[in-house]
Amino acid sequence: MIEPMPFPPTMSAVHIAAPGGPDALRLTQLPLPEVGPGEVLIRVAAAGVNGPDLAQRRGQYDPPPGASPLPGLEVSGTVVARAAGALRHSIGARVMALTNGGGYSEYVAVPEGQVLPMPYGWTFAEAASLPETWFTITQTLVMRAGLAVGMTVLVHGASGGIGGAAIQIATLLGAKAIAVTSSPEKAAYARTLGAIATIDRTEDIAARVMALTDGHGADRIVDVIGGDMAAVNVAAAAPGGHIVLISTLAGGTAPVPLRLIMAKGLTLSGSTLRPQPRETKAAIAERIAFSLLLHLSLPGRTKPRITTFALQDASKAHEQMEARNHIGKLVLLTDFGQTQEKLLQ
Repeated sequence: MIEPMPFPPTMSAVHIAAPGGPDALRLTQLPLPEVGPGEVLIRVAAAGVNGPDLAQRRGQYDPPPGASPLPGLEVSGTVVARAAGALRHSIGARVMALTNGGGYSEYVAVPEGQVLPMPYGWTFAEAASLPETWFTITQTLVMRAGLAVGMTVLVHGASGGIGGAAIQIATLLGAKAIAVTSSPEKAAYARTLGAIATIDRTEDIAARVMALTDGHGADRIVDVIGGDMAAVNVAAAAPGGHIVLISTLAGGTAPVPLRLIMAKGLTLSGSTLRPQPRETKAAIAERIAFSLLLHLSLPGRTKPRITTFALQDASKAHEQMEARNHIGKLVLLTDFGQTQEKLLQ
């Protein structure tokens, strides 16, 4: 390890005592993580809360080999140490990062290729809301599904982290996002992120998409629902369309009209981000840095809505996320992060 800043031998971290409900999350004291070749050590200010964290807590999403067993897949903070071969980010740099686990803690070791500079004018809490969702959407919708200027993108769960990221990225790249939401407040929020139209999930979604696109359908569809929504997406898709499956909140199996998929020439793809090798994650980070990061620093850029919790209240954040009535992203603040946020008030 080179160029370290002073830091303690132990840290506060949230661990999963046993698979179960939100109360399985417990604050404990642990040694700081080891920093391997090509990695940096980040003093965590804020950590985003995401669906995979809930699945891991329930015992349904085990960490990949070699990854931290602690939950938390995205953080913001400052670089306090760099191992051999990690020279991209200077000591003291304000960064955000996609972690391989361990984000619910005061320090986390991250491969430097998964670390990006914080957008100018963003707080630590705001920056921590980006990596997991932006890496996911960049990999699936942009790099794999080939999102292009002028396309129409149907976004389910549009007021959540993944949906909000899909709307913002589609808008930044010149596509048109149609948001599916469950309340007028959530619909209004989706419009602030750039959605050109909204559909209430109680409506006939496919019919509304066809009406909004003059019968063409959605060129790309971001689905976090699964279950019976799969058939709806096939009906709503344009010829040659691509349906990106990111989560299955309504069920992991579904009947789908195979003949219609064939007739429309559709593509259905799915992906999970955490098990991907560091080289893949670094390539996604490069795409974000090249195509999207500068846009986030422009004056007037809309930011996601953030609700913060103290690190020790991670169980409360999980309870709120499971209720599925929140808007935007839920973020945990360490003591360091709370101090930094107060300095900006």
